[in-house]
Amino acid sequence: MAVSLREYRARIRSTESMKKITRAMELIAASRIIKAQQRANAAAPYARELTRAVSAVATYSNVSHALTTEPESPDRAAVLVITSDRGLAGAYSSSVIREAEGLIEKLRSEGKEVDLYISGRKGEAYYRFRGRKVEQSWTGHSDQPTYDVAKEIGGKLIDVFIQGADPGMATAPGVDEVHLVYTRFRSMLVQEPHAVRLLPLEVVEGEERPDPSEVLPLYEFEPSAEAVLDGLLPQYVESRVFYALLQAAASELAARQKAMKSATDNADELIKKFTRIANQARQAGITQEISEIVGGVNALADATAAND
Repeated sequence: MAVSLREYRARIRSTESMKKITRAMELIAASRIIKAQQRANAAAPYARELTRAVSAVATYSNVSHALTTEPESPDRAAVLVITSDRGLAGAYSSSVIREAEGLIEKLRSEGKEVDLYISGRKGEAYYRFRGRKVEQSWTGHSDQPTYDVAKEIGGKLIDVFIQGADPGMATAPGVDEVHLVYTRFRSMLVQEPHAVRLLPLEVVEGEERPDPSEVLPLYEFEPSAEAVLDGLLPQYVESRVFYALLQAAASELAARQKAMKSATDNADELIKKFTRIANQARQAGITQEISEIVGGVNALADATAAND
């Protein structure tokens, strides 16, 4: 019984150590969520105004641009999946991967080949472990993305899309569509995976879309509407990727805080359980020792009485 008691005490000590780690990670994630959410909120007005400008140019000009032209028969698509670099975030990465898998199945059912682009080590490990080709991956920035990373990702996606629009300009096959899969931050409790087509350009979804009843300002394009689109559209794609990275970073931190809080609560329950079992084992040991002492005393008394 003493051996069992030592084992339970060792388990209690190891669980307490684990609880300290998960509690610290919970507090770190909680302290960083606010900053990540502020960064996402700060990027939203720029993305919204850039969307308004691109919408105005695309709507009120007759210019045909490679990034806004629908292909006649699309047969290849690129999918950028934004996951995390680190684990211990619950179902965060698995949820966005599940959303990406659903999108990939849908695209393949339409007869399109899919090229994978991954942001985050978790997504990269998932697809490489299954032997699926990843065209390019970016890692090391999931919880603190920078605009430089978004610019690099956006530039690569624009390049492969333009190759698809003009196959004669490159030896590598291009794509006819670009899709983005990331996690939207709704609140501290709700983060939802979301898939959106990035190219050819669709005027954006959700709260960034200008109000249809709103009167748009009149624009004059200098030197030309085509030159304006050449300048605006790459920035638009980069800002969309950057905004998605910021949303994903806030979602990752919120998911990690929830996961670490759950782990801390579970550690508390385990400590209580092991403490209760250890106390029962200690009491059982004491009871057994008392029984042995009483039994010995009785035996000694019986032996003394027999001798008398």
